[in-house]
Amino acid sequence: MKYIPTIGIECHVQLATKTKLFSEVDNDARNKEPNSCVSPVDYALPGMLPRLNGEAIKFAILAGKAMNCEINASSRFDRKHYFYPDSPKGYQITQFYHPIIGAGYVELPSGTKIRIEHAHLEGDAGKLTHFDTYSLVDLNRVDTPLIEIVSMPDIHSAKDAHDYCKELWRLMTFAGVSYGDLYNGNMRFDVNVSLAPEGSTELGTRAEIKNLNSFRSVERAAEYEIVRQSKLLDAGEKIIQETRGWSDDTGKTTGQRSKEEAKDYRYMPEPDLPPVNLSADFIQEVAEKLPLMPADYRRKFGDSLKTEILEILLDYPELIRKLSEVDEKYVVTVSNLFTSVLLAEEKSAEYLNDLPTAKQLNDLAKMNEKKELSSTATKEVFLHLFDPQMRRRDTEVIAKELGLIQENDLGALETIVDAVLAKPETQEAQADFRAGEEKVIGFLVGQVMKESHGKANPSAVQEILRKKLA
Repeated sequence: MKYIPTIGIECHVQLATKTKLFSEVDNDARNKEPNSCVSPVDYALPGMLPRLNGEAIKFAILAGKAMNCEINASSRFDRKHYFYPDSPKGYQITQFYHPIIGAGYVELPSGTKIRIEHAHLEGDAGKLTHFDTYSLVDLNRVDTPLIEIVSMPDIHSAKDAHDYCKELWRLMTFAGVSYGDLYNGNMRFDVNVSLAPEGSTELGTRAEIKNLNSFRSVERAAEYEIVRQSKLLDAGEKIIQETRGWSDDTGKTTGQRSKEEAKDYRYMPEPDLPPVNLSADFIQEVAEKLPLMPADYRRKFGDSLKTEILEILLDYPELIRKLSEVDEKYVVTVSNLFTSVLLAEEKSAEYLNDLPTAKQLNDLAKMNEKKELSSTATKEVFLHLFDPQMRRRDTEVIAKELGLIQENDLGALETIVDAVLAKPETQEAQADFRAGEEKVIGFLVGQVMKESHGKANPSAVQEILRKKLA
């Protein structure tokens, strides 16, 4: 039979607040000793009460606006009960009944819109490291502020699942609400996959693949799960509603445990935190701080840049923002330098932290346009703009110090060409060219470049040679 896959994705986004959601403890636990970023609130010691981080509320508003979502003026927190060693309280503080972010949508580069059901604030759990006979608990991550974004079942291919997660990552990083460090778990994806016979009005039984932290893993896991469920259904077997794990090494999902229903968590209102009531003016004030989003840059550069170049740049907010400062007539030249030169460098990640000024980039593109710099020289000067000893100098000064400015004075070039044509070693090549051997023009241009110490404009040299040899 033919089956239609339906994919829903829950994305946990770690917010880039300075402190945790319910305590005044450092929220950035990267490279920190286990259990060093904790407080009595995180340990859930008796009598310790949570205090809501107001910055997390502002970040949630920005995240919601980035996803075209409604922001609920009133929201509140609930307790989600479960027992696990990484959760000292025995419950998670989340928003089940009244989330802060309402319905919205994410538009993919293809134009497809994926609806957002809602997104809610919650505190993260700790981290368990398992060994053969024991497990270690690290509570650094406890109550790290998260928003959990829940999509509607609008995704029907592994490719769209990939694109949705990537666009969501872009929205969160452009909005500045998350560092977006996938390696360190700043965004994690739970992918729900179900299959239904073509023409069916009901969705099939879903399996949930937990804690994926790359777009490629999302796509591969969804592809595998579609094939796995198809084979089971073809064999007349039932799909079990369960949580499954994914292995990048094997390329397979494996069953972990049966999937809990909402009633299993015994949700109840959180008694230690008051409701969150936001005024329309406050929501508007925060929303106005939302910077330009990927869709804005697509509209801005869609007519001037190739789609593949633009989509690469949208993976690097620093680059696309810098490009928007460059003069419109130089956008193509600078974008090509960013994608083909800068991103090919081993230290490109380091360079993103201190990009050249818009004036330096404009001047470089202008020199290239005026043929004062060859394409090779343009790339060389561009990379020197990142040199700590040169990066704040004018572009022209750098080019002169490197001896890369081309000679464009036609009179001076003609003098050099005459000197080369007078040499005995070029006589045979001149005769061959006059006899119709077009390719020898390259040899003669090379001789002129050598005579000018590489500073002659090759195009101008070739034009002068052709006139003199005609």
